[in-house]
Amino acid sequence: MIVHLRRSIVMAVICMVFFGFIYAFAGTGVAQVLFKSQADGSITANGSTLIGQNWTSPKFFHGRPDDFGPYAAIPKKNISGGDNPLVNNGGNGESGATNLGPRSKVLLTDTKELVAYWHSMGVNPTPDLVTTSASGYDPDISPQDALVQIPMVSKATGMSSSRLTALIASQSHGPQFGFLGASYIDVLQLNEALAKME
Repeated sequence: MIVHLRRSIVMAVICMVFFGFIYAFAGTGVAQVLFKSQADGSITANGSTLIGQNWTSPKFFHGRPDDFGPYAAIPKKNISGGDNPLVNNGGNGESGATNLGPRSKVLLTDTKELVAYWHSMGVNPTPDLVTTSASGYDPDISPQDALVQIPMVSKATGMSSSRLTALIASQSHGPQFGFLGASYIDVLQLNEALAKME
């Protein structure tokens, strides 16, 4: 019995050392060597390219409506903002969708409010610009989402439509491996490139 107990303890220690330390350090090392930017959170001077930022100024391109319009944060009421079921129920929570269905009057009201918001900015919005992402923090938009915002950004910055169109084309990423997903633009990177042009 002592022999079996000793073997069990030795095996537990070996597994703990290997899977608890060596494997974790090896995984971190490989990530740092091969995917350094992603492993470090893809941080730029203005935030992470992996998480949607709150753009409300007409001088910048906007992402999906995760934290403005009906989803805006209200610090005085302790509401963090975003399309979040826990926030919508009156308390702060983590990211997540409200899961409002197509017959939801709340969803219809929120969408109408967002369409009116975009029209007030001189933009004829695409469906993505009036619907939130599943996570509530989508950092990307489609090239079409960016193109429809050109009148707003052009008016606010004084840049020509052709310069902004060229900027959008330069910041567009194709589908992964050429066939997975659709073309996209990271809004943070687009706005950082826009700021350098001014």
